[in-house]
Amino acid sequence: MNIVVLVKQVPDSGAERTLSPSDNTVERASANNVINEMDEYAIEEALKIKEEHGGEVTVLTMGPAGATESIRKALSMGPDKAVHISDDALHGSCAVATSKVLAEALKTLNADLIIAGAESTDGRVQVMPHMLAERLGIAALTGARKLTVDGSQLTVERQTDEGYEVVTAATPAVVSVWDTINEPRYPSFKGIMAAKKKPVQALALADLGISSDEVGTAGATSAVVEFSKRPPRSAGTKVTDEGDGGAQLVAYLATEKFV
Repeated sequence: MNIVVLVKQVPDSGAERTLSPSDNTVERASANNVINEMDEYAIEEALKIKEEHGGEVTVLTMGPAGATESIRKALSMGPDKAVHISDDALHGSCAVATSKVLAEALKTLNADLIIAGAESTDGRVQVMPHMLAERLGIAALTGARKLTVDGSQLTVERQTDEGYEVVTAATPAVVSVWDTINEPRYPSFKGIMAAKKKPVQALALADLGISSDEVGTAGATSAVVEFSKRPPRSAGTKVTDEGDGGAQLVAYLATEKFV
């Protein structure tokens, strides 16, 4: 089975993240950039399927030159090769433009199965798997907590607030996964060394037949107009119980419209 995993490099969610005042886009140059956490679960699921059914796993990334570091880390987990879409014109691309670029790259890879994390920590819009499925004309099985492969038949347990739904489709298809689906493996020393020799194909917009005015800030369908830092947390209200603590608490809750 030919499996492609979508991997995105994002600023570490454990550190402070900021927007660049020059164009109101996420500041990545000075950030501590890492693999999007949910994508590690997607990589693990692809590797488990390959180990059980055979085939090949390809990592697909769209990002600046610095994303190579995350690509190599992804490859150290076990995938066979990677494709890196990088072009200066891509900076500031919205989800719609990003889906177009990724879809054109996916058309060249002839994947039976495309696996992605359910969301990215820098955007959290959860739309990319759906957009790609629409552009490619294939099924989308999203929000999976479990994935079963039986030949060309895919079955997922789709995680919901109330429990889960069982959804099926035939390959080719896009599957997005939550962090409840598995436990990603740690790269071994052997895997880290092997990753340095694995092939990484570089693609630019011209290779995909996409013009620069269709992507980046010029082709974006949405934009951040303005932003400001979150205000510092104010001191709380302290209730001293001198026999009327309950009444004070209810009065405070009433002012906050909780009661």
